[in-house]
Amino acid sequence: MKSQIKFYTIILVLISTFSAVAQHKSDTVPEKAVPAFENGEAQIVDAFKDSEKWIRHDLWVETEFDTDGDGKPDRMHVDVTRPYQTDTDSLKLPVVYISSPYFAGVAPDVEGGFWNVKHELGQPAPEPRVHADVKRTGERPIISNSHIKTWVPRGYIVVHSSSPGTGLSQGSPTIGGDNESLAPKAVIDWLCGRIPGYTTPDGDETVEAFWSTGKVGMTGTSYNGTIPVAAATTGVEGLEAIIPIAPNTSYYHYYRSNGLVRSPGGYLGEDADVLYDFIHSGDESKRAYNNATVRDTEMKNGMDRITGDYNDFWASRDYLNDMEPFKAALLMSHGFNDWNVMPEHSYRIWQAAKDKGVPVQLYYHQYGHGGPPPMTMMNRWFTRYLHDVENGVENDTTVWIVREKDKMDNPTPYLDYPNPDSKPVTLFLSAGAPERGELSLEKLTSKATETLIDNYSFSGSALAQAEITEHRLIYVTPKLTKDIHISGISSVTVKMASSKPAVNLSVWLVSLPWNEGRRSRITDNIITRGWADPQNQKSLTKSKPLKPGKYYDVTFDLQPDDQVIPAGQQIGLLIFASDREYTLWPSPGTELTVDLQGTSITIPIVGGSAAYNKATE
Repeated sequence: MKSQIKFYTIILVLISTFSAVAQHKSDTVPEKAVPAFENGEAQIVDAFKDSEKWIRHDLWVETEFDTDGDGKPDRMHVDVTRPYQTDTDSLKLPVVYISSPYFAGVAPDVEGGFWNVKHELGQPAPEPRVHADVKRTGERPIISNSHIKTWVPRGYIVVHSSSPGTGLSQGSPTIGGDNESLAPKAVIDWLCGRIPGYTTPDGDETVEAFWSTGKVGMTGTSYNGTIPVAAATTGVEGLEAIIPIAPNTSYYHYYRSNGLVRSPGGYLGEDADVLYDFIHSGDESKRAYNNATVRDTEMKNGMDRITGDYNDFWASRDYLNDMEPFKAALLMSHGFNDWNVMPEHSYRIWQAAKDKGVPVQLYYHQYGHGGPPPMTMMNRWFTRYLHDVENGVENDTTVWIVREKDKMDNPTPYLDYPNPDSKPVTLFLSAGAPERGELSLEKLTSKATETLIDNYSFSGSALAQAEITEHRLIYVTPKLTKDIHISGISSVTVKMASSKPAVNLSVWLVSLPWNEGRRSRITDNIITRGWADPQNQKSLTKSKPLKPGKYYDVTFDLQPDDQVIPAGQQIGLLIFASDREYTLWPSPGTELTVDLQGTSITIPIVGGSAAYNKATE
């Protein structure tokens, strides 16, 4: 009996000892750090926050193209920032990837670096451009610090790459050519383990992305937002989601408008070759070949600043033509008052992706260039498609629009864009030049014409405010007694004749009276606008000189918009020729005559004609 008690006592002591050891071990060995989620969003994890412990390194990924003429496939320079647990704990994480042509610096401003726009339509610029060289900046292994503090603490790896012909990436910029789609594709192929990376630009020592789950998301603004769209059009496996912000989705739409040579807002005289010079920060020894091959041959022959026609050069730089393989979940962001990369760029790709059945969300705000969606929207998007957390984002409201007086992080949800309750309302013109004519639902029953005289010396805003001027025609609605909500794309038809074989045609839709005070908002004056070359009234690919005095019907869309015009304002249709801020500047004096009976504008108004009638009673 005593021996049995002694035996059981020993067993209990041993159990107690092992339990104590196990408890001590659990107290001293921390749990492995893993991503954490709450309310469908990735949370900041303390163990991922310490930037001193982040692992940072760089490498090169080989592509399938050779654009710098050295007979070898171009390699892209890539940097990686990841939590140290990807080494110590064999932790695998998804990747947020950003690619850019700007990481290594850009060309300085030089006199003559932009095209001289002061010349006759259909004629070349009076002198060639001045080419500025980029002095490369930046150090290895850090290409960029962008997005790192946002995403690494939330359980992502952040990867950057310089686009072809910039920084330490080989190749040549092409400003939307195929290599700018295939370069990020190659990086994603490496992140997914399909191709090797290399420790040097020319060596054979390889680098594996052993820490990647094989799920990649891309984001960026402007050109950096264009590249995610470009990558997605390749259909590359592993690119699960993109968040492009104000992306340029067609270089024709960026540098031309309905056959007309047009500059992006704020950069008068810019064209594809100007942007090429601006970003060409790659290997100095390759620049002469790249310049001769891309800028001075392909671009010189393809840009066509004489006619502005759409051609193969521009078609190859229009991502809407490459949407067939597109499958990445798309959260698109843009500003309705972005006159640099205009809002049509996002709408056209978002609509095509939606039509394909790709998961989509659209975020529009009322401000200018740039502007990401609220962090919670981006977080939910990447959490769902990169971490595979079922947070229901695919069932969220599809369209979010920031209203005129609201902050960027407080968008209003809508079922769709344009607003499903929006209906086209066609308004017609009655005479009033050189003062103001009327804009109403009633079409003239007899022919009437009015004439303006082209003069680039006057800005569009000056013409909109002028009480009397011969350099524009303007037609206004009655003063609104109720708010009018415009949602969608306005379309204008101008029946016009020119005194010369070529003339610019510019159309603005404005809100009057004009407000230029200190308290004015970006939404106060310009509702939307558009430009067209009447020589292209029948074909975008072939312009035909106008017969002076002959009338032509010129129909084109204005930029997408969603805006509430408040009671007390008047909606005005402003028609003029050369737009000082956007078009070429031919010598003043061309007469543009408008047939009022054959001219109209169709505006998408929430509530349609009934809402318009109530607001103009």
